[in-house]
Amino acid sequence: MCAILFDYGGTLDFPRHWLDRFLAHYHAASLNLSRAQLDRGFSHATRLAYRASADLRRFGLAEIVDYLVNAQVACLGEEGDSVTRDIIANARRTGRLSDAMARIVAGFVAESRAGMAESRAILAVLAPRYRMGVVSNFYGNLDRVLAEAGLDRFFAVVADSSQVGSFKPDAGIFAYALEKIGVSAQSVAMVGDSIDKDCAPARRLGMTTIWMPGIDRANPSDDAHPASEVDFTIRGLAELENLQWRRESAER
Repeated sequence: MCAILFDYGGTLDFPRHWLDRFLAHYHAASLNLSRAQLDRGFSHATRLAYRASADLRRFGLAEIVDYLVNAQVACLGEEGDSVTRDIIANARRTGRLSDAMARIVAGFVAESRAGMAESRAILAVLAPRYRMGVVSNFYGNLDRVLAEAGLDRFFAVVADSSQVGSFKPDAGIFAYALEKIGVSAQSVAMVGDSIDKDCAPARRLGMTTIWMPGIDRANPSDDAHPASEVDFTIRGLAELENLQWRRESAER
């Protein structure tokens, strides 16, 4: 094994899916939506950001999170179910909405920065021994986000879907990363929080797959049949420091 590819969201920034992270910060800001209610706005904002990637290219972490939260709340207030619309309307009517949105953005950004600081220490240990890269469905500005956090220096390739023009789980984005990193799939491990988007497509290309489901896993579909797509499961990137997965993989 001579190279490692990482997912970004839920892997390098904080071990939890972005939807679940946003939900926790909405609750902390007293906007008590269910996961299903928030998912409508979350999915809408994600699609909107993908389409607007050319305009978001220069956004840093705080700017992209602020963009997403504004798009989420706008969608929830207009297209959510009646309960969701009432929650947003009541917060707006009582003058709490702007403050709540600011708290969501600040909390999410602080959490991401803390998570990336932890990742930075782990990547520094791995960097002398492995070529590394990132493969992520993102908004065209992932290189800037990584640079802000001091992570860019560790990566030989940053495959941002909005720049590459291919989105996980499509093979194209992985093929792009493999070409740029200059090694064969059989010599690469893929680390990510999603079986469907990270592990399964990487496995089909011949990579070793390492699943990091993170805390409070809330997506049961990803837990359905992990054994068929996952070589190793870890609970945090710190487990990679011992590289036990590398030795076991070589012995198979």
